[in-house]
Amino acid sequence: MSITKQFLKSKPECKVTFVWNAKEAESVTVAGDFNNWETTQLPLKKLKNGTFKGSINLPVQNSFQFKYLVDNSWVNDDNADNYVWNDFAGSENSVLEL
Repeated sequence: MSITKQFLKSKPECKVTFVWNAKEAESVTVAGDFNNWETTQLPLKKLKNGTFKGSINLPVQNSFQFKYLVDNSWVNDDNADNYVWNDFAGSENSVLEL
């Protein structure tokens, strides 16, 4: 699991790349504040080595809550910038700081 951030010089955005290692998983998506927790908008592509990977451009100077949906189970990223409690889910969400 990893998150890489590439801040763009041409506009106030950051290209965020999500990587999830799950050779046994069938599908991995990322949902969060940035896509209204929609579970179909940011599916990660499964690579030959079993890693799932995908990117999205997000506005800088923001923080976003998110989670991975791995085969219908919500999972946090161990490399998130922070975590925040979510009363609705009764668990923590990962936080991405840009």
